[in-house]
Amino acid sequence: MGGGSQFPSDGGSHGSPTTSSVPGQNDYLHAVVDMGSNGIRCSISELTSPTTRIIPTVHFHRVNVSLYEAQTDPATGTRIPISQHVIDRVVSAIVRFQIICVELGVPASNIRIIATEATRTAINSAAFTDAIYKETGIEVELLRKEDEGIIGAWGIASSFSDVEGLALDLGGGSMQMTWIISHAGNVRISPQGAVSFPYGAAALTQKLADLKRGKSDDDAEKAKEEFRREMANNFRAAFDRLEIPESLLKKAREQGGFPLYLSGGGFRGWGYLLLYLHQTRGQNYPISIINGYTAPKADFENTDALKEVARTADEIFRVSDRRRKQVPSVAFLVKTLAESLPHGIKEAHFCQGGVREGVLFREMLPVVRQQDPLEVATARYAPSSAQAIAALMLAALPRPKDSHSVPSTISVHVVQAFANALYVHASMAKELSSSAALYSTSTGILASTHGIPHSQRALLALMLQERYGGELPPRDVDLKSHLQGLLTPEEVWWTRYLGKFGLILGQLYLTGSIDTSKPRIVPSAEWVTELGKKGKKDGIELKIAIQKVAYDPTHLKGELEHDLRKLEKVGKRKNWIGGRHGWGMKILVSVEEEDLLVV
Repeated sequence: MGGGSQFPSDGGSHGSPTTSSVPGQNDYLHAVVDMGSNGIRCSISELTSPTTRIIPTVHFHRVNVSLYEAQTDPATGTRIPISQHVIDRVVSAIVRFQIICVELGVPASNIRIIATEATRTAINSAAFTDAIYKETGIEVELLRKEDEGIIGAWGIASSFSDVEGLALDLGGGSMQMTWIISHAGNVRISPQGAVSFPYGAAALTQKLADLKRGKSDDDAEKAKEEFRREMANNFRAAFDRLEIPESLLKKAREQGGFPLYLSGGGFRGWGYLLLYLHQTRGQNYPISIINGYTAPKADFENTDALKEVARTADEIFRVSDRRRKQVPSVAFLVKTLAESLPHGIKEAHFCQGGVREGVLFREMLPVVRQQDPLEVATARYAPSSAQAIAALMLAALPRPKDSHSVPSTISVHVVQAFANALYVHASMAKELSSSAALYSTSTGILASTHGIPHSQRALLALMLQERYGGELPPRDVDLKSHLQGLLTPEEVWWTRYLGKFGLILGQLYLTGSIDTSKPRIVPSAEWVTELGKKGKKDGIELKIAIQKVAYDPTHLKGELEHDLRKLEKVGKRKNWIGGRHGWGMKILVSVEEEDLLVV
């Protein structure tokens, strides 16, 4: 068996289906063994078009072997070779994974073993990798320090449609830092690659323990403070070395810090601690997916609170005992990083992207990388006229005028995703459809989709729920409220507007099929200002032109006007987000019969 290609920089050949010449094999399947410091992750991904961009996972399991701990003498803290027992266990685990690959039809040439810091720096690294090759026939790809950060950055880029900020990957043995700008599939990182530090979660835990060993409390604290200064100086030197673009520096100055994009098990553990706080301290955060989760500066840097949670909580979702023990060292790193970065930290975005996502995303064609994950994920559910439905929805949104505009988060991609998913729950009983739609992006059909920020999950869920009338059983009302809490009042209002318009389209086109040569309706919308007794009122005028016919057995105009009243109610002041003094605007709706001609 042989390994795969070595990280091309300008995209490979993935993204277009090919037929395997070997019976029982699927050329779209790619297997990756990620041999990290804290664990070994075995995954199989299917890169079939059109879902390549979201890197669907066919199989995943984790082998609980810490190669970092395997090289540390617990009594003295000194480095030791990886024992034969651990080598045998790792080899056995990879051979077992090869059997799974054969069962699922992964071509041998599509199986890769990629190793990072713990394997690269092992005293007996050569003997370890030779043993793996002897039993599996696969050469271990040893990432250089610089490559670890680059692959981590590409993994981060796979986790969002747009990225601008500092990218940090915290593994067990090391931490990498670079900057990243990713838009429309075009990924830029520092020309210096990434700077690697020996500050992985496990390594830092061991280092801080060594600083205390055999010292008085005062001397240990002095040693710790000296090490903190050393780390801070190294962070500042790396910051200068990375040649950060002026555009990023300018935004950091204006916005009060750099956005951080964080990957690696050490940071994901920190993210799950934050999620725990946000779900147990009265905030009731509604989504438990780490990818796409964003924490504000104050919460991210609140190291004392997170250390206390790790010390006292009985059980923390997705935080193992090993991760708990590493929390003080990660807190030490976070505090030092926050104090040493010029302009500080604006917010922290957590990413699931790791070695698997990084190597696969980097090899995709740019035309595949530029696709929007939410739009790709919903495409499989799209009705035959999904694009025409999205066009009607976009026509119902007024174009920017003066100081008025629809929030930029209500993007073309989000609207297309809404159109794609408009009929997914339509066949369900009435008491189920609204709730199932509300849960669809957090625990339902789209929950496992890679690359969707939580704010987009909330937008789509709320639109889909409104599309079925907005009625919910009592147990689901709180979830809706908490999802709304992830958005601004303005964004929430627009989800109601678009959701109700989706309800109208669902009633008008019951199967999702539109004959574009014979349009039934043509919507248009514009901003208007009404003068009333209480002064000026900003609003939206939505005009619906319907085909004029001599005989209308379906009473289209009457039925449409009846449904549009539901949309008008969204504009009633009592229904504004936050009540009468909250956010909203009046909606004026008119229906006119016209001769609709297609040119």
